[in-house]
Amino acid sequence: MEAAMRNQRHVMKRSQGPSGGERIETVIIGGGQAGLAVGYHLARRERPFVILDADQRPGDAWRRRWDSLRLFTPARYSGLPGWPFPASAFAHPTRDEVADYLEAYAARFELPVRNGIRVDRLARDDGRFLVTAGDRRWEADQVVVATGAYQRHRVPAFASELDPGIIQLDTSRYRNPSQLRSGGVLVVGAGNSGAEIAYEVSGAHPTWLSGPDTGHIPVRTGGRWDRLLTPPFWWLASRLLTVDTPIGRKVRPKALVTPAPLERVRPKELAAAGVERVPRTVGVRDGLPVLEDGRVMEVTNLVWCTGSRPDFGWVDLPVFDQDGLPRHDRGVVESQPGLYFIGLWFLSGFTSSLLGGVGRDAERIADHIAVAVRSPSPNFG
Repeated sequence: MEAAMRNQRHVMKRSQGPSGGERIETVIIGGGQAGLAVGYHLARRERPFVILDADQRPGDAWRRRWDSLRLFTPARYSGLPGWPFPASAFAHPTRDEVADYLEAYAARFELPVRNGIRVDRLARDDGRFLVTAGDRRWEADQVVVATGAYQRHRVPAFASELDPGIIQLDTSRYRNPSQLRSGGVLVVGAGNSGAEIAYEVSGAHPTWLSGPDTGHIPVRTGGRWDRLLTPPFWWLASRLLTVDTPIGRKVRPKALVTPAPLERVRPKELAAAGVERVPRTVGVRDGLPVLEDGRVMEVTNLVWCTGSRPDFGWVDLPVFDQDGLPRHDRGVVESQPGLYFIGLWFLSGFTSSLLGGVGRDAERIADHIAVAVRSPSPNFG
């Protein structure tokens, strides 16, 4: 707390840059778990920074997810640096508990989060980074992009050809079954999100789950074997499956594209609930979705659980590969000194995008920033 208060005094040491905007040593873009974790470590190092976030309060990205969502990782492995998650060790926190934890975390460490600011451009200007949000500007020597890995939801182009009478939702807009019309529901995407939503809506609707079987973990989430096996698995995932080890470097390319196995809802439970497994959804015929085997699904609701990816269209810097993902070394962009990414899937290891895993990347990036600004410019105090 004391370090955070010192940071609060230090963060006020800023000046106006040539562009008319504020000049601050480090700007963190994104106030979710990744941005807050970096902020915590910068505060401990007494570096001046500000966190810009589009939402109205910390945790809102979680509050927008569906009502029944719970973490797969127990609370013991879901805390950010400096403050364990306030729940029993093997409880699986709810969506709202995670959101409230993030809000309380920002307040506990007095992190300088400015909410309601949506950054629309990041560029270089006269050797410094220029961050803009409408008519507001910030100049910085260091920028951490912490907007997360799941902004752009993948929905196929043919979705626009579906009958307008069919309710279409993706995982960012689905909340609970009350949003659906009477009649059948096609859930497209058979990973964890799709399986959980299909299971939930099957209580009131005929339900089909479209997509290949991704398999399932051999133990029940929250059960005795899960409690026994989670500690060694977490050690393996966070210590061994990293870009620093041969096995981690071998696993990473496959892990980036392979769907995760089902964890909470098992295939036999889906079957018992009346959920019918069907092939991929590949197109539209007469306004209705068509499966890979040619079947036309006469449904009134369709929930897209087809995954998501980062959205960096606002980053006006030549740092991306052909897939639109940043080129980096454990979050450090060597081609643009002072630029960092955090919160991405397998950034440095298997747990990089998780609540309990992002802290390690955050500490490394904060250390990198502290070294880079070891002899601070007079402009920063």
